[in-house]
Amino acid sequence: MLTRRSFLKTGAVVAAAGVAMPAVIGRARAASTDMTIGYIADFPNSSILAIAEDQKMWEAEGVNATTKVFTNGPIQIQAMGAGSLDFGTIGPGALWLPASGRAKVVSVNDIGFSDRVIAQPDITSIEQLKGKKVGVPQGTSGDMILRLALKKAGMTIKDIDMVPMDPSTVVAAFASKQIVAAGIWYPLISVIKKQVPKLNELAANKDFFPETSFINTLVARNEVVAQDPEKVKKFLSVMKKALDWRINNLDKAIDLTVAFTNAPKDIVANVAHSRKMLTSAELEKYTKDGTVDHWLQQFNDMFVTFGQLKSPEPPKKIYTADLFLSA
Repeated sequence: MLTRRSFLKTGAVVAAAGVAMPAVIGRARAASTDMTIGYIADFPNSSILAIAEDQKMWEAEGVNATTKVFTNGPIQIQAMGAGSLDFGTIGPGALWLPASGRAKVVSVNDIGFSDRVIAQPDITSIEQLKGKKVGVPQGTSGDMILRLALKKAGMTIKDIDMVPMDPSTVVAAFASKQIVAAGIWYPLISVIKKQVPKLNELAANKDFFPETSFINTLVARNEVVAQDPEKVKKFLSVMKKALDWRINNLDKAIDLTVAFTNAPKDIVANVAHSRKMLTSAELEKYTKDGTVDHWLQQFNDMFVTFGQLKSPEPPKKIYTADLFLSA
């Protein structure tokens, strides 16, 4: 697992020779807050961490942050359950995990339009997927866009031969025609298009917006929320600043993300310009007026309809609104 670490830098002026620098460093370390943060290596989820690192936002809050890259949201929630991760960044498809009580949503990140149901060149409609192999990373936004598209076409997941796959496996399986379609997202679709340039996009997030908003969210381990709310507030304070900086400096945010993830700039830029980004002030407004709860309830309803959950937690138990507003 790749790891990047942002270290707390200690500044001190030694006024007299009798003051030992090691003692100063020791006191600074004792005052710092350690946290481990997971992320997916795409623009929405890694950009805020790249910004926080570059702009020394962690240091300003007295935080020693360790960041770890994951391929999807559900694996981050698993790591939280094992106690090895404090915070994470997940896509909308993984929201069923907080809805089942396995983590808490502490902030919305942005709204995405990167998900698609793609198909081989000879497949031109969702209905043609009946009985055919469709690859999808389960519990992700790719899973969700597939289920929504099937429902719109009067079908369910039972009407296709769904093949659970890791995101990278979807790319290889689609390119080699082991599957006829996939529920997947950009920038992986850009990679696939290099090998299958005439693929068809059968469904997209915008087909269901604004009724369904594919929100990316920041999540926290249950124990951290319950036992150390001040740590959550420090995390959110940094993230709020990063969200605002990203909107005001989008081109620079793209460059920082490219350096942070080692991803091609054209792909990162395409994804960045496909997002609806929100300021911390907007998110505070949406928290107070119930919009965030409404978004989460929409997903709860879908999870019940799709058979993923029978009794999801209500939005007010999923989202730590009070911590977000007080950070």
